[in-house]
Amino acid sequence: QKVSREVLEHLEHLALVDFRDAEGVQRLQKAIQFAEQLQEVNTDGVEPMDSVLEDRCLYLREDDVTEGNCTKELLENAREKVEEYFVAPPGNIPLPKLGERDTFLQGS
Repeated sequence: QKVSREVLEHLEHLALVDFRDAEGVQRLQKAIQFAEQLQEVNTDGVEPMDSVLEDRCLYLREDDVTEGNCTKELLENAREKVEEYFVAPPGNIPLPKLGERDTFLQGS
């Protein structure tokens, strides 16, 4: 199944992933084919779950603070920072608009 250019652009913006090369689109198409297999599964009479662990009692651990006031040391690990904040992801640039890029998907 082919992925339309509009869907591809929408997924790129949602995931901040670039699918401009053939390998990226093939990987996406394989993922879609895999997910489509789920439609084959008979789910008649199966109630939706809130969680895969809904039959278990989840415990909460105590939140004991043992360290703190280490902002300066943590920010030394940042490749790029603005004021006292990490800039993430490093090197992130906006993806080009649909009409602005050359792509092998033209004609699909």
